[in-house]
Amino acid sequence: MERAGLGVALVAVEMGIGYGDRVTVLAGRGNNGGDGYVAAKHLARRGVDVTIRSFGYPRGDTSPARKAALAAVRFGAKVAAVDTNDRSDLIIDAVFGVGFRGALPHQVIPWTLLDTPVLSVDVPSGLDAASGSVENTAFYADVTITFQAAKTGHVLGEGPERSGELVVFDIGLGEPRPEMMLCEAVDAPIPIRTRRAHKWSVGSVAVVGGSHGITGAAMLSARAALAAGAGAATVICPGTLQPIYAAMDPGVMSRGVGAGSCFTVADTDGVLEAAARYDVLAIGPGVGPVDGGFVESLIARWDGPVVLDADGLNALSDPSALTRDGDIVITPHGGEFFRLTGNEPSPAAAGVLARDCDVVVLLKGNPTFVVDRSETWVVASGGSELATIGTGDVLTGMTAAFLAGGLRAETAARSAAFHHGAAGRRLAGVETVTATALAVEIGRHLATWGSEDELIRDDWV
Repeated sequence: MERAGLGVALVAVEMGIGYGDRVTVLAGRGNNGGDGYVAAKHLARRGVDVTIRSFGYPRGDTSPARKAALAAVRFGAKVAAVDTNDRSDLIIDAVFGVGFRGALPHQVIPWTLLDTPVLSVDVPSGLDAASGSVENTAFYADVTITFQAAKTGHVLGEGPERSGELVVFDIGLGEPRPEMMLCEAVDAPIPIRTRRAHKWSVGSVAVVGGSHGITGAAMLSARAALAAGAGAATVICPGTLQPIYAAMDPGVMSRGVGAGSCFTVADTDGVLEAAARYDVLAIGPGVGPVDGGFVESLIARWDGPVVLDADGLNALSDPSALTRDGDIVITPHGGEFFRLTGNEPSPAAAGVLARDCDVVVLLKGNPTFVVDRSETWVVASGGSELATIGTGDVLTGMTAAFLAGGLRAETAARSAAFHHGAAGRRLAGVETVTATALAVEIGRHLATWGSEDELIRDDWV
C-alpha cells in the first residue's frame, strides 16, 4: 500500500501538482482508499493543500488503510464532508478498486460530473475491472494508475474512454500471470530482408477476390501486401474483370479465371493453378456472394497459409470448414464472427473457435484481439479513424504479406493489426483516413519503423 500510494503521489506530481496546489482525495473504505490516504500523506508533506473526503472509514483498528488515514492527517491533510463544493486542481479517485461490481453509489455520482482533472487509482470508480462495463456511471479519468499490470477492464468495453492515460506502476508483487497480453511495439516484429533477397524470396501473395461494384477491395489488399513487404502480389479474379484489374495498378499483377463475373466451384482448379507460385492465399476481399463450396474447396486443397476475410468468411456454412493442415488466419469483424459461429464476438468466444479449428482469429474492433490456441493479445494501436470502408482489406493484405515474409501465423496477425493501427493514427494526423491513402501510408510507416533493436526476428520473440 505504501508503494502504491507513493506511485499515486508521483503521478499527481507528473500531472503538474506542486506546492500550494489543491488536491481532493476521494477515499473508499477498502485498500483502494488506503492507497489514496498514502498519496495524501506524501502530497501534504510536499506542501500540497490536501483535503480527504471519505466514503467510509477503513474497517479494523489495525488495518493498513486506517493507519494510512491517520498518517495522512498527521502530516497535514484535512478531512472534510462528502459534498461537491470543491475547487480543487486535481481529484484523486480512490473510492473503488478492482473488486468493484455493480452500480456506483448515489453519493459518489455528483463527483463524476465535475470538470476537475481526475487521477484514478487502479480503475476509474464505477468501472468493472474485469469486463470494462459500467452499470450506471463512472469517472472519466484523465490518468489512471494501476499496479503490476493493466487490467482487462482498461481495454474492454468503456475502459479505454474512462481510463484516460494508463500508467502501470510496479509495487513489487512479482511477475503477474496475464489473462491477456497488450501488444506494444516490441511485440510487433516485421520480416527482415537479407542482402541477397529477391522478389520471390521475400514472400508473395495471391489475393482471390473481385466482383462487380466492389473491385477495389482485392486491389487494396494487393497494394497493402506490397506496401507491407511482399515481393510480388497478384489479384486472381473472375475472368470478365481481369481487364479492369490490369488497368488499375501497373505494380499489381492480375489473372482472370473462368468466363463469368463471379467465382464458382468449377473455378477452383483454375485459381489453384494461377496461385501455384505464390506463398500465401488471401481469400475474400470483394469476392461477393460466392458459393461456399468454392471457398471451402480452396481452403482444403491449398497447401500453404491462408488469410480468410469478408465474403470468404460469409461463404462458409460451418466453422468446421476452417480445420485443415497448414496455417489459417481469419479476420472477421463482429458481424462476420456472429454469422460464422452464432456467438457474440468476444475474446473468450474467439478462443473457443481458435482451439476448436486450430486457427488464428484476428477479431477486428477497438481494441482488436488476436487469439490462437494458447494466447490472447490485445491490440489497441488503432482508433476510430479506421472506421471507413476498405481498411479491413488493407489489413488482410498486410497479414498475408507478413505471413509470406516468414512470421508465424499468430505473430503475423498481431504485427499486422498493430502496424495497421499505428499507420492509421499517423495518417489521421495529416488527413482524413481512407483505405486508399492507408495502403500508401503503410509503406511509409514501415519504412521508418523503429530502431535496429525493434526489428526483431520472429524466432527471437
